[in-house]
Amino acid sequence: MARTIKLTIEYDGTDFHGWQAQPGLRTVQGELEAALRRITREERCTRAAGRTDAGVHAVGQVVSFETERDVPLLGLHKGLCSLTPPDLSILRAEEAPPGFDARRSALGKHYLYRFLDAICPSATRHRFTHWVARPLDADAMARAATHLVGRHDFHAFQASDDPRQDSVRTVSRVEVTRRGDEVVCSVYGDGFLKNMVRIMMGTLMLVGLGKKTPDWVAEVRDIADRKLAGPTAPARGLCLVEVFYPDPAP
Repeated sequence: MARTIKLTIEYDGTDFHGWQAQPGLRTVQGELEAALRRITREERCTRAAGRTDAGVHAVGQVVSFETERDVPLLGLHKGLCSLTPPDLSILRAEEAPPGFDARRSALGKHYLYRFLDAICPSATRHRFTHWVARPLDADAMARAATHLVGRHDFHAFQASDDPRQDSVRTVSRVEVTRRGDEVVCSVYGDGFLKNMVRIMMGTLMLVGLGKKTPDWVAEVRDIADRKLAGPTAPARGLCLVEVFYPDPAP
């Protein structure tokens, strides 16, 4: 009988062409499945909670797969740790109930975006932050972010090549805080369109730079035209922090 395994992983997305396996390209899924094949001797397809784009990081990505092998969890965990590259780490390996699917079973996700508005870019943080050459008004960005909370049509914040027709999503919370020379934005929601968080961040950035008012974000949201929203913020500032699932039955 097949077992369902749940992995929690983290990765520095800088040198990956995203999560999804692609022929001839280095991807997170490709590296993980290559390691799994060496341990289980099976051809198994993994499912990720979030199919992160090239350059996007994760500290709480969740992956599920099925295996017929009776490999002890500790052995599986240690084996994967020894076979994956330094920019991909396996944090936890757990048995999951039958039917668990990392993507379909998820209730929501938490993404984090980091802006750096120091005078100079950071040598140690440049892989994980988007440097902005001018100071950002975090308070104005926080006011603008309130217009992104709730159940709305987020078509204005959807990549033009996203094939999904239904662009209604629920964003439960957006927090914008100043942390020294960084402005950190946390976004919580039940699901996200392609590039949705990055376009939201590019839109908030325009407010932070004083180029737009906080209320302009509501106008963009309601008109639902991608051309009116801000630019797609660079992938390097974005990180998938956590995926939320139903509590297990007692």
